[in-house]
Amino acid sequence: MKLFVTLALALGLIPAPVEYIPAQGVCVREKVVVKQDSKEFRKVTASLEPFQQKEAYRITVSPRKIKIEALTDEGFFRAGKSLEQLKAVGPIPCGVIFDYPRLRHRGLMIDESRSFNGIDFLKKQIDAMALLKLNVLHLHLDDSAGWRIYIDSYPDLTGKTAFRMGRTYHEWEAGKYKFTSADDPDGYGGYYSKEQLRELVEYAAQRFITVIPEIEMPGHSMEVGYAYPEVLCVHPNGKVHTGAWDLCPGSEATFQLLEAVLEEVIDIFLSPFIHIGGDEATMKTWPECVNCRKRMEEEGFTDVKQLQGYLVRRIEAFVRTHGRRIIGWDEILETGVPEGAVVQSWRGVEGGLKASAMGYDYIMSPNSHCYYNYYQDLIRKEPKAVGELVSLRFTYGYEPLADGMDPEHLLGVQANLWTELIPTQEHAEYMLYPRLFALAETAWSPSSAKEFQGFRERARALLDVFRGMGYNTFDMDSESELARSGFQRFEQLEKYKAQYETAH
Repeated sequence: MKLFVTLALALGLIPAPVEYIPAQGVCVREKVVVKQDSKEFRKVTASLEPFQQKEAYRITVSPRKIKIEALTDEGFFRAGKSLEQLKAVGPIPCGVIFDYPRLRHRGLMIDESRSFNGIDFLKKQIDAMALLKLNVLHLHLDDSAGWRIYIDSYPDLTGKTAFRMGRTYHEWEAGKYKFTSADDPDGYGGYYSKEQLRELVEYAAQRFITVIPEIEMPGHSMEVGYAYPEVLCVHPNGKVHTGAWDLCPGSEATFQLLEAVLEEVIDIFLSPFIHIGGDEATMKTWPECVNCRKRMEEEGFTDVKQLQGYLVRRIEAFVRTHGRRIIGWDEILETGVPEGAVVQSWRGVEGGLKASAMGYDYIMSPNSHCYYNYYQDLIRKEPKAVGELVSLRFTYGYEPLADGMDPEHLLGVQANLWTELIPTQEHAEYMLYPRLFALAETAWSPSSAKEFQGFRERARALLDVFRGMGYNTFDMDSESELARSGFQRFEQLEKYKAQYETAH
């Protein structure tokens, strides 16, 4: 199949379609004819993977008619979003678009613990995701800075830790990790009711987007121990390790809480996956904990790291009994991955390479390219952020299928927005757009069709559309030369300047 790259770019869609064959003129009468599951279109899509067939569509535009063909409602929805984009930038040009996704998991993670945004904000981002043909919203619902989902069996999770002192994570940290109550006028936070989350799940499903909840364990769990100290490690003298970062994998109270929470979470979310975190456990309190030492003796463990593997395997078995699969950050590779688990590679690409070699399904979201809380331009001109320079060009250049990876086990790619330094909804959108455009194209379009300059022109035009819809976006017109170059590290600025001056 030919890829009409230049013509597809001229069409203006993001993500770029697989194929575009132009014709003369524009559509002057938007009469839409729908043709579902025709033998001819089924034949055209017969060689595609099942997930691609579900989302495949063909749009034929003539001066007086638009014909849409697809096999499923999802395919028709994707076609409709293409037409929505085309209408937003001008008259729809005549021609034929044939399109389907490259990857099945095309995701965005929003950290709701460090900064709480609320249902209306999430719905607004779901609308943007639908326009970009993304299909997974991953919600980071709890972390040390706040628990964001009401749990009937453990109400103090929100009762004691949904509100804190300090609008940003670092203000809370500087204030020595103080929580407060909902009625404190100086408090910051909030949480989602079950009814709100069910409504969100339905709202997303109507747009063919799956919401994956994340319940973090065993690290990043200071707030859980604050609300329920019985899940914390115990000194040999009987005192509890108050303020500990990690849950105690030796305590049965830990598993009672986690299983009760997961039961209620599974009842709300329809996703086939439940994310269990698994990253950055310090394990500092485990070596001397009486419960952890007992667990190690019972299981024959010689290293405290094996306790994390025990917890992950036990939780995976519990989740599996409810018909779901777990996803874990790539640290779960270090202590034995349960069969059926999915590995999400965030510390570069190594986790994906290892998971692929071991035969596990994996999702790529390396912090080098897919962390949108990192700077997108020069420090002096941007709001405070973290990490390296992940510019639009740099993130667009990411290829999730590295040499040595098994494409059969690559589920997809995901952007992550951690919100330690992003306290407002406007700031969050500023960090997402247009970089999320780049991820959408990487996840959907054929890798051979990617070309940055044409993409940049399309992204610039789509930003105007997004701003017209009320989104707060990065200003591409003021983007620095360094960011436009695609360099990642700020210390490369002098090297870039020398190269630029030599070339010009």
